[in-house]
Amino acid sequence: MNEAKLRIMKRIREKGKNNLFIFSLALLFNVLVLTSFSNQIPHSGVDELKTIVLDAGHGGKDPGCNGADEIWEKEVTLKVVKKLGKLIEDSLTDVRVLYTRKTDVFINLWERPKLANKNNADLFVSIHCNSNNSTSPNGSETYFMGLHKKDGNIDVAKRENEAVKFEEDYKSNEEYGGFDPNSPESEIIFTLVQNAHMSESSKFSSLVEKKSPSFTKIRSRGVKQAGFLVLWQASMPSVLVELGFLTNKEDRKILKSDSGQNNAARGIFSAICDYKKNKS
Repeated sequence: MNEAKLRIMKRIREKGKNNLFIFSLALLFNVLVLTSFSNQIPHSGVDELKTIVLDAGHGGKDPGCNGADEIWEKEVTLKVVKKLGKLIEDSLTDVRVLYTRKTDVFINLWERPKLANKNNADLFVSIHCNSNNSTSPNGSETYFMGLHKKDGNIDVAKRENEAVKFEEDYKSNEEYGGFDPNSPESEIIFTLVQNAHMSESSKFSSLVEKKSPSFTKIRSRGVKQAGFLVLWQASMPSVLVELGFLTNKEDRKILKSDSGQNNAARGIFSAICDYKKNKS
């Protein structure tokens, strides 16, 4: 399916101005996507939560955003992911936890969802921290894959997608299949690809934003949608969690502390527990 999808997306880019051609290819793409998902359902167990992939954003030569020269995003995300993973492993013994990284190493964006796909994961959770040119914005946000509709969402997605520039061959890498969240062609493809898991991704996002504030004391800015490379090819419910703003003094104070990181992990863990109950 991946090779067929890439061929179609390449043709869409080549014929991008022909709306009828785009529509025709989109219909074919839809058939391929639905066929692929129907083949995956028996393996992934859509009514169960057996395998979770935890993704610590950034890493290695890609440090992510910086919080007043006090801490880097890649440090916070790794610590929170490891704490979250331990909570799951200790308490939900029937759930397998996989990590995209457990050390300070650089991982290509496309490799992260690919690990989840390869292992028939039931949930993909990518952990990040937010930033802003102003020190005023604060709060957590949880995103699921969708279209850029608001300027704030665009800014977050653009910053997180910048990580791709650390990859030497990203411009020619067909793993990204012509990803362009601002193009009309991608609007069609986003709709087709994500509809299969949009509802579950939205449900889990809502749980994260509902549960986390009571643990971290970081206010929730709500559930949002945007086009993230790291979620682009995930063939299961998938979300990107922005724990808080490292550029905000209060958020940063919480997220750089061991207790704050523990609470961030506990908030997401609580959401996972509720999500699992609903799927049992």
